[in-house]
Amino acid sequence: MLHLAVHITLLLLLLVFLYFVLKKTLSDWFSNTERKCLKLTDEFNRLFSETEELKADNARIDYDTSEMVALYDITRDICRTLDEDKIFSIFRMSLERFLKVSDCRFLKSELELTKFRDYTVLPLTIHKNTLGYLVAGGIDIKDIEEFNILAQQFLFGIKRALLYKEVQETAITDSLTQVCSRRYFMERLTEELLRSGKFKLHLSFVMIDVDNFKNFNDQYGHLVGDAILREVARAVKETIRSMDFIGRYGGEELCIVLAETDKAQALLAAERIRQAVEGRSVRVYDEVMKVTVSVGISTYPEDAKSDKSLIEKADKALYQAKLSGKNKVCAA
Repeated sequence: MLHLAVHITLLLLLLVFLYFVLKKTLSDWFSNTERKCLKLTDEFNRLFSETEELKADNARIDYDTSEMVALYDITRDICRTLDEDKIFSIFRMSLERFLKVSDCRFLKSELELTKFRDYTVLPLTIHKNTLGYLVAGGIDIKDIEEFNILAQQFLFGIKRALLYKEVQETAITDSLTQVCSRRYFMERLTEELLRSGKFKLHLSFVMIDVDNFKNFNDQYGHLVGDAILREVARAVKETIRSMDFIGRYGGEELCIVLAETDKAQALLAAERIRQAVEGRSVRVYDEVMKVTVSVGISTYPEDAKSDKSLIEKADKALYQAKLSGKNKVCAA
């Protein structure tokens, strides 16, 4: 019996020991599991937060992309033309796709702004000169920024058109005399000769040279010479018809194409030019002087049938006018 009691006691002690061991093991396992669960929960919450931020970023990127595409479309459409009215028409239609605007106009004069005091106004400035104003009314305050962005595309298009026009005018206009440049004049002469040949029309070519121009330059200086040349060009432009065109051939020489004009008519026109210059007093700084010109004429088709030959014949006639005393008109 004693031996059995000992065994039972040992068994009970073993069970108690196993109980505490198991309790400790389970406690540690639950504790570790809880920590892992908390860590996983934190990781999940972090990933969820990052996912939401990514969704927001994607939404912003989608919006910005759509805005950029819209701006690209507007810019592309505007840049298809260099006509100011068409540019504004394209912009106005594009504006209506994105914003609610009661009125939108492009004004050329600052005086007109008084009628649009309550409007949003954006000036168009090139080389520090204000060339116009884009005005818009009825814009919601929240749309002002977007309107400004869209308006910049319009202003870009207008600047492009105006700068292109400026470049074109510079390319075809002689900066000193404000008549056609030689290159552009020669292109026009070729075109006019083709038209004259096609429709069997006369055409007269006139070459004008300022008499004693070197003496003016030597005595008064090149600034005076430039002023004389400008005044002669102005006198010629005021005398010829709107259908005729004048160019600077080189130095002090000007040339004119008289469309649909035979030799007799050209002689009359050249004489009017000579008299107009002779009768004008040229005031340069403190000097008042009289200037004359010599004129040579050639006519298509009787004198020549090409631009080169026309110029050579007119140049010879001009040389003859110089030899015969200047301030004269001679024809080939």
